[in-house]
Amino acid sequence: MADSARNDTEDQAVQAAIGKSRKLAARVPRLILEARRVASTVIHGLHGRRRAGSGENFWQYRRFVSGEPASAVDWRRSARDEHLYVREREWEASHTIWIWPDRSPSMDFASDLTEWTKLDRTLVVCFALAEVLVQGGERVGIPQLMRPTANRNVIEKMAQSIVHDNNERPSLPPNFAPAPFSEVLLFSDLWSPIADFRRTIGQLAANGARGHVVQVCDPAEESFPYSGRVEFVESEGLGSVTAGRAETWRQDYQTLVANHRAALRAECEQFGWSFIVHHTDRGPTELLFALHARMGAGAHAVVQSRQPARTGAEAPS
Repeated sequence: MADSARNDTEDQAVQAAIGKSRKLAARVPRLILEARRVASTVIHGLHGRRRAGSGENFWQYRRFVSGEPASAVDWRRSARDEHLYVREREWEASHTIWIWPDRSPSMDFASDLTEWTKLDRTLVVCFALAEVLVQGGERVGIPQLMRPTANRNVIEKMAQSIVHDNNERPSLPPNFAPAPFSEVLLFSDLWSPIADFRRTIGQLAANGARGHVVQVCDPAEESFPYSGRVEFVESEGLGSVTAGRAETWRQDYQTLVANHRAALRAECEQFGWSFIVHHTDRGPTELLFALHARMGAGAHAVVQSRQPARTGAEAPS
């Protein structure tokens, strides 16, 4: 009897997961169109993640430094004045970006204050960010779901991987070992216990990977705009609770949210990861610009740290 009951429970879980996948599949075309619109807006406003390094495209001229080989001198440029110049090329070594979109049940929530569920907004941002990164020469993957790729159809590949995944995914990414100097982007509502969050990013940062955490929130999850008798149902099966006068809970609830968020931010700072809060009633473009700027700054710092130190170097003219 116990085995039969367990099998019935497993069958119900599988059917529920398949049902969720079908509902998501029906929304994916709209999400892809929105992601492409957002990506094109962001790409139009960016100058790219260009930096000096080994490649074929011209980057800039800089002053020749004593001790460098004479073959590095660009004699045509140097002939224009009394200084010697080196022709630098643009850095072209791509690196891997791991993107984790939280697809747990709590992400399906949308209040009357916004038209977007947390999941739909997360997928739009993840798709658009992948498009921007691949066009910039980077590789994008999803942990345990999609291998890193620089394919121009990265949005379609991500969407297919997600739609055909019938597994119940947790809020936080699985334990895997990103390579040093890769980057991890975690999109979630982050209502997981702080201990779980600390353990997850600690494991991901252990090899030197940089990270960016985005807490995706419905505006009602902060403002708590409820009053009167309200039943609150926990979306991940932990039951429900009824408030006789919900407005009397508001201050205590907002204090709990603020303390939880402060703890999340402190954990990120401990590992050198960035932390951003995104509300689903705001547009996604602002978030993408902020993420791209933080990722670009981090990548530049790593490139600089891997360049050999020069003594007495002069600033480029």
